[in-house]
Amino acid sequence: MKKSNFLKYAALFVFVVAIGFFAYVVHASKALSYLSSDPKACINCHVMNTQYATWQHSSHAQRAGCIDCHLPRDNMVNKYIAKARDGYNHSVAFTFNTYKNAIKISDDGAKRVQENCIACHASLTSQMVKNADANHNYDDPSVATGRRCWECHKGVPHGKVRGLTTTPNNLGVKEVQ
Repeated sequence: MKKSNFLKYAALFVFVVAIGFFAYVVHASKALSYLSSDPKACINCHVMNTQYATWQHSSHAQRAGCIDCHLPRDNMVNKYIAKARDGYNHSVAFTFNTYKNAIKISDDGAKRVQENCIACHASLTSQMVKNADANHNYDDPSVATGRRCWECHKGVPHGKVRGLTTTPNNLGVKEVQ
């Protein structure tokens, strides 16, 4: 076999192996599931089991999935930009084990969740804004004027427990029939 033919076949072999490896990684990581709205995509990484289990036992489980609360709802471009940014940050944190036992939402993520809480519960929140002076003592320095919904509603939708090893009701993934 000529040297040039050998290089062509070797290059083709390396290319086929690379494509096979890429397909394996996509399959093993369930990468395509991240394009869906299925909440099970959020537990592809074992560290999210706590959040998934507590969500399953919440009032939101029947009405709102992960993306309904955690991703922008204004348009698809913003949704997928946020999904890509969060996915990248999560994959880096999970790969290099740089996350803490009690996972905390990022400032950007918290802003999105707050906006979605207000949007979904608009009839309630509009009345709260009208009655804000009656319900909040802004003269008290311990009360922030920019409060987030979960500061009062601590158990919604992930329960009060934040540690990865201390989740009540975490009996595994409950299959919905």
